[in-house]
Amino acid sequence: MRRSPRVPLALGLLHFCLAQANFAPHFFDNGAGSTNGNMALFSLPEDTPVGSHVYTLNGTDPEGDPISYHISFEPSTRSVFSVDPHLGDITLVEELDREREDEIEAIISISDGLNLVAEKVVILVTDANDEAPRFVQEPYVVLVPEDAPSGSSIFKVHAVDKDTGSGGSVTYFLQNLHSTKFTVDRHSGVLRLQAGATLDYEKSRAHFVTIVAKDGGGRLRGTDVVFSATATVTVNIEDVQDTAPFFVGTPYYGYVYEDTLPGSEVLTVVAMDGDRGRPNHVLYRLVNGSDGAFEINETSGAISVLQNPAQLRKEVYELHVQVTEVSSAGSPAAQAMVPVTIRIVDLNNHPPTFYGENGPQNRFELSMYEHPPQGEVLRGLKITVNDSDQGANAKFNLRLVGPGGIFRVVPQTVLNEAQVTIIVENSAAIDFEKSKVLTFKLLAIEVNTPEKFSSTADIVIQLLDTNDNVPKFTSHYYIARIPENAPGGSNVVAVTAVDPDTGPWGKVRYSIYGAEADKFLINPSTGLIYTQPWANLDAEDTARYNFYVKAEDVEGRHSLAEVFVTLLDVNDHYPRFGKSIQEKTMVLGTPVKIEATDQDAEEPNNLVDYSITHSEPANVFDIDAHTGEIRLKNSIRSLDALHNITSNGDYTWSLEVQAKDRGSPSFSTTALLKIDITDTETLSRGSMAAFLIQAKDNPMKAVGVLAGVMAIVVAITVLISTATFWRNKKSNKVLPVRRMLRRRPSPTPRTVRLEWLKFRKAKAATKFILKEDCPSGNCSNSSARATKPPSAPALPPPPRTAPSTVAQWTVPTVSGSLTPQEPQQSPRPKTLESPVQSTLVSELKQKFEKKSSQNKAYL
Repeated sequence: MRRSPRVPLALGLLHFCLAQANFAPHFFDNGAGSTNGNMALFSLPEDTPVGSHVYTLNGTDPEGDPISYHISFEPSTRSVFSVDPHLGDITLVEELDREREDEIEAIISISDGLNLVAEKVVILVTDANDEAPRFVQEPYVVLVPEDAPSGSSIFKVHAVDKDTGSGGSVTYFLQNLHSTKFTVDRHSGVLRLQAGATLDYEKSRAHFVTIVAKDGGGRLRGTDVVFSATATVTVNIEDVQDTAPFFVGTPYYGYVYEDTLPGSEVLTVVAMDGDRGRPNHVLYRLVNGSDGAFEINETSGAISVLQNPAQLRKEVYELHVQVTEVSSAGSPAAQAMVPVTIRIVDLNNHPPTFYGENGPQNRFELSMYEHPPQGEVLRGLKITVNDSDQGANAKFNLRLVGPGGIFRVVPQTVLNEAQVTIIVENSAAIDFEKSKVLTFKLLAIEVNTPEKFSSTADIVIQLLDTNDNVPKFTSHYYIARIPENAPGGSNVVAVTAVDPDTGPWGKVRYSIYGAEADKFLINPSTGLIYTQPWANLDAEDTARYNFYVKAEDVEGRHSLAEVFVTLLDVNDHYPRFGKSIQEKTMVLGTPVKIEATDQDAEEPNNLVDYSITHSEPANVFDIDAHTGEIRLKNSIRSLDALHNITSNGDYTWSLEVQAKDRGSPSFSTTALLKIDITDTETLSRGSMAAFLIQAKDNPMKAVGVLAGVMAIVVAITVLISTATFWRNKKSNKVLPVRRMLRRRPSPTPRTVRLEWLKFRKAKAATKFILKEDCPSGNCSNSSARATKPPSAPALPPPPRTAPSTVAQWTVPTVSGSLTPQEPQQSPRPKTLESPVQSTLVSELKQKFEKKSSQNKAYL
């Protein structure tokens, strides 16, 4: 860098001359490397960003006047920098490119308003690695003979980088580092054939080698960068005569048909020089195998037949053809040989033909029994098939056309001639009942010929019947209904079974058997079922019969069906009451119920309606016709109202009731009903009396209740006794001596409680004195009151701790009156009770005494 001399302007000189007192301003010279002063020896990298502050102009005025800064360029150059006139800051306003402009000349000036001082400066542009290598003299195409020795130099590439330093240095390498044929010198760019590698024009006529040129790297905008470029070298391989000729389109097959004329061309073989770059001419000749029957054109390779095909003694000829290269000098070079196969072909002019025993035949018939064994051969069919052509023209397939899967034909593929065998494939499908005649077509069709000649023969099989079917009923079960009063020998139902076999095998005989079949017979021929002549059917005894029928043919094949016979009920029973004379006790407001049963089996024959047929007076009772409940008229709500109806005050009523069924014709039965009437007020005076009154009509109810009470008491007693026993046993084991010395006194409260419990039971029973009606039921009210009922066994005496002072009452009924009894002082009062109630109370007393004695023994 050279420094420009200071050039004072004319105006400054003038001012200097005129005014010696005013000195011009000047720049500071801060030397190389400074960014402040007069830009002496200033340099700037070419990758400095536009808009960067790159330098500051700095100067002074001797008089201290304000100064301003300016920068300017030659008209032919770019204005690369701008300056702040007051601060002197210089800014880069355009991009720098060292490769295009490595230094910039500028004029900087400083002024104090009167004096202007200007200097010419040169700014150096330093290099940055902003250029990539470039290959020169592209494209690269080189021709290399295929016999070039390995390691020989093929080509040299050259790349240039405009940068300086390491950024301008270039090295070379292959993009495909695994290349096995070529290599490049990294400094010189020489491309060589790799050691041990060879070229082959016949395998690959061109190779494309990509070479990369890379610079040494450098700084660009504060970052280390490396640039590279690629170039492709096309290596074309030059052919040389080093390959033998070869045949195209192998293998070679030719066909001579039986109508081919002598001298006709059969086929043409084609050979080429293996060196395709500059190929030589080739010549053909037959080496052996022709036997004088064929010849070949030495230049075209066309093979022709010389004899009539009928005179040729072989079916297949194997020829050997040799090809020889002829060099440009006319001398023979490399040779090659290829086999050629020529087949003498017969024309396909005969279709397959079927033959029987007497010559050609297109219909074959056979008779056979149905369901032959699986795999059986139809020996009655003697069929031969033949094709008079030769070779592939005589090859054909056989198959059966018709119902599939029944028969199979063997063989399925024939060459020239074969005996045809038909085998049973599905025996179940050969069924006389389904089809009496089976018809098929035996088809022979050629396999590999374009004509696909074919022929057919009809196979007709007449089936003969066998006994292969079981008689089958038209239904699995039969249902019949007959009235129970049907006379003996009446028809019940006809069963039908069908056997599809023919002749005697199809005749069916019927039989009947089963535990309930003794009252029925069956016609063995017609299947009609009828009742035994002596049979007496009764729906109430047996309403349904179930038995089996069997259908069998002459060989014993059979099947079964089930028969259900239901007897239709006939109204042949009268309704019946449990007793002809019934006695009921009615409490005012509560109905009593009568019940009659009808032994008929079905409705409506066994449905019963009730009615009152006779009652005096007739306005006292109503009856529910369906349930049999008898109630007092709504107007009678007390015994007094009932007393007003009759003058004698009798509360016992005799009714004649009727039970009538709903059958057709209808049957009825009448019975006498005796009703005793009482009211709820009387029942409320004692629970035991109420219970006995209610149980009068149903004694078993009373027995059941008392038995349940007794069972509960016994269970409680057993639990108490068991607990006491185990407690005493445990105490004896732990303290046997103290147990005997300190014996506990008998627990009086427990004895008193048991005696009180027995007293309570006895006390409840002594509240009533029941007076029953005379057994005949015909006694009047006065006689009933005068008759004394039988006395019941005496109850045990009540415990002394709880003497009874309750007054005794009797339950007033139609046959008794309600009278109070005076309290009795006797410890053993005698009470009148019903026999059942007295017996139960006595038995309960004995149970209590037995349990009490057992408890005392343990204590």
